[in-house]
Amino acid sequence: MVERVDIFDTTLRDGEQSPGASLNAREKLEIAYGLARLGVDVIEAGFPVSSNGDFKAVNEIATKVKGPVIAGLARCMKKDIDICAKAIAVARKRRIHVFLATSKIHRDAKLHMTRPQILKKAVWAVRYAHKFCQDVEFSPEDATRTEPDFLAELIEAVIKAGASTVNIPDTVGYTTPDQFGKLIAYLLSHVSNIHKAVVSVHCHDDLGLAVANALAAVENGARQIECTINGIGERAGNCSLEEVVMALKVRRDVFDVTTGINTQELCRVSRLVSRLTGIGVQPNKAIVGRNAFAHEAGIHQHGMLQDRRTYEIINPEDVGADGTELVLGKHSGRNALRSHLLKLGIQLSEKELNSVYDKFKELADKKKLVYDDDLVSIAREQMNTVVDELYRLDYLHVLSGTTVVPTATVKLRQNGRVMQDVDYGDGPVEAVIKTINRITKVRGRLLDYSLHAVTVGEDAMGEVSLRVAFGKNVFSAKAASTDIVEASARAYLSCVNRYRVDRKPSR
Repeated sequence: MVERVDIFDTTLRDGEQSPGASLNAREKLEIAYGLARLGVDVIEAGFPVSSNGDFKAVNEIATKVKGPVIAGLARCMKKDIDICAKAIAVARKRRIHVFLATSKIHRDAKLHMTRPQILKKAVWAVRYAHKFCQDVEFSPEDATRTEPDFLAELIEAVIKAGASTVNIPDTVGYTTPDQFGKLIAYLLSHVSNIHKAVVSVHCHDDLGLAVANALAAVENGARQIECTINGIGERAGNCSLEEVVMALKVRRDVFDVTTGINTQELCRVSRLVSRLTGIGVQPNKAIVGRNAFAHEAGIHQHGMLQDRRTYEIINPEDVGADGTELVLGKHSGRNALRSHLLKLGIQLSEKELNSVYDKFKELADKKKLVYDDDLVSIAREQMNTVVDELYRLDYLHVLSGTTVVPTATVKLRQNGRVMQDVDYGDGPVEAVIKTINRITKVRGRLLDYSLHAVTVGEDAMGEVSLRVAFGKNVFSAKAASTDIVEASARAYLSCVNRYRVDRKPSR
């Protein structure tokens, strides 16, 4: 019988810790729905004690997302575990994931604790978490730099205390496939009660070995992989979900295991995470990069024409690489639009649906084809607009060219009042931003600006992602339009709105 490897997705926890990534509760819920469609076994929804916003996001995911186990992360501290237990309490299937550093460098430099103290605290935390939740996972942080004999002793103790999953993290991406495989094999042979728990691995990509290390662990008996969509995460990121899943599928002859992942959803979820986090996918990224199935060399093209298997080991359709066109037209009704959005995992209020429908009709007049990605982008922008809008863009005119000074005229509407001003800049985007600043009387400093095409073709919508600092407060926003200057204006204005309404730092 072929054994199964569980896929534990930590995009919403470790992935969100990527520099520059910031997700609000609504965006986290969208991704969680996508992960559920993908078929992941566990969604690590966040670190509830870290902020009120993270608690609310974890709780909402636990309430609304069905199918996967919903996990929350907690340090081996009473407050952390209490708050985590409360956040996930409503989930049908829930898990508390506790962690504690165990390596000598962490014990000495960070925790100032001895081996016996670490052992005692870990056992206490697992027992305490077990009072709230039968499914408890324990992670010895920096396990690959922990003495193997102490690691084995600790794992045996936490399993005895009630841990049903023991995770072995390569926290700093230090190990190699051969070393990691041997470590997993060592634990399986030296921990007497290891058969009572699932052995998991969590690999970071500092040396570019995260996927290889995870696969080596599977070869040696690990049966859960912790990973993220697009491999995002701290520093160089995590084990990439799409890469490790497809490696297990394509090379089943080597690994002889299976997963529950619906691989046809991989590209869609990859694009969703990229769009919401503002972190682009490199063109040559395995599985989900736009060049993953592109062939330019003549000899490759010749082979492909004869038999695709000459240069492709994966059918693009198997990972959802064939773009799905939205078959709705400008004469389609709201119910048809709502139904299609639900298939994409997007649930809207009536007010939001009306806004999305109007924007969709406007776009359908401009483009020959409207893709699912176009629709997702419109829906995400309108959801944020309905919630966050204080100032609304009423009119925009930009004068730009090789022999003129770029000048922007902007009209903003606020509670029925229309305000207009004009300013200039080195380029059309700077002119627009300076004009918005003049009207709203704020001074934002642009930290990050990125632009990418949402879909294909010369009429593709351009999506702009911004990070803007207002003093010490930093806000992120995205907007899409067939006019990239308009998209820039809407994204910047969204940051201004969030600053004026919230006055809270972006995490």
